[in-house]
Amino acid sequence: MRITYKGDYALKTILDLALHYSNSPVTIHDLAKRLDIPLKFLEQILLDLKRAGFVESRRGKVGGYLLARPPKQIKLAEIIRFIDGPLEPISCVADGYKGCQETDRCVFRNIWKKIGQLNSEILEAITFEDLARKTKKANPAFIYQI
Repeated sequence: MRITYKGDYALKTILDLALHYSNSPVTIHDLAKRLDIPLKFLEQILLDLKRAGFVESRRGKVGGYLLARPPKQIKLAEIIRFIDGPLEPISCVADGYKGCQETDRCVFRNIWKKIGQLNSEILEAITFEDLARKTKKANPAFIYQI
């Protein structure tokens, strides 16, 4: 598993929207400023997140972006998988992998499988409600560290 800049920014965007969940929509300019994300890059990320059903957009004077579901229903693993792909450290651990004839005898494959399972267990257990609660508790000035 590797988190790209796009993945990191997507996670921070979802967290920010979770922090403002009960408020009105958040403008893209506010998001970009708070998260220090280039506006054009944030536009692409929000478009992807919208297509995937994680965020909604509202038009008009009080328009902006908001989460499409409650933060407690969005797991960290979902966003990472959507933006950056599988949580497993290498593709050969996938069921039905045909790229190597040594998968049955490979001593490394079981190690990579365990790492992937642990990654998945940890990231599936964390919701954006959990992260928002921790962020609010840790610092009311909203420090974004994941």
